[in-house]
Amino acid sequence: MEAIQSWVSEHKLTSIGAVWASAIGASLAYNTRSRTPLKPSLRLIHARMHAQALTLAVLSGAAAYHYYEKSCSKQENVADA
Repeated sequence: MEAIQSWVSEHKLTSIGAVWASAIGASLAYNTRSRTPLKPSLRLIHARMHAQALTLAVLSGAAAYHYYEKSCSKQENVADA
């Protein structure tokens, strides 16, 4: 688990891009399986919107994690001094 965390922390943009691409693929697969009378262009638009929402959630989580990491390291520096 720690190896995954270190890789993600080193390759932030790559991991966010992978989440975005997999979200588009999953949304397109889901919309293709359901028998809705949507045109392919509308399916693509909906897939992009779902991927954007997921990407915003991942970016918010990354920002919260970054803030938490900085505050913990700052507290450790104060405790060491």
